[in-house]
Amino acid sequence: MSDGMFRTVSGLKQGYDPDEVDDFFEHARAVYEQGPPSALASKDVRGVAFDMVRGGYVTAAVDAALDRLEAAFVARSRAEYISTQGQQAWMEHLSEQARTLYGRLGRPDGDRFAPPEGREQGYEPADVDELCQRLVAYFDKGTPLSAAEVRSATFRRRRGRNAYAEGPVDAFMARAVEVLLGVE
Repeated sequence: MSDGMFRTVSGLKQGYDPDEVDDFFEHARAVYEQGPPSALASKDVRGVAFDMVRGGYVTAAVDAALDRLEAAFVARSRAEYISTQGQQAWMEHLSEQARTLYGRLGRPDGDRFAPPEGREQGYEPADVDELCQRLVAYFDKGTPLSAAEVRSATFRRRRGRNAYAEGPVDAFMARAVEVLLGVE
């Protein structure tokens, strides 16, 4: 990836700050090519946030590049783990992560995640539970499900005690993406 590889939106629209995006991708490239593996991980790529500015980069293109970068870091992490620990150890590592996720999926619909505090907004439980059912089908029956599908899932917003708190749901889905990317 090189500076200026993304198109900008018109000066009247909002997009990601080009300087921040270029700096991040330059840093990511350097870490990927010669830096220590722990200097940047897939979760760091997934969690990056850029300021919105007028005339910035097209957000969809940057987000797609971030998805590819996250997958590249996961693939590299998998290769390094397998080269030092072996294929069997990698499968056991993924299985342990999947078991942890599956424990949460075993809870009944509407009870998988804590509600938000006070009057904070959260996610619509029915939307989250629908994606959780797809994850159950993936783990139980091998029904196809990709990391991209989980990553791009959207949930309606809901306020109050009848919602799921965003933080735990987001963290759970991030771990599900890591497991799916580890298998893909």
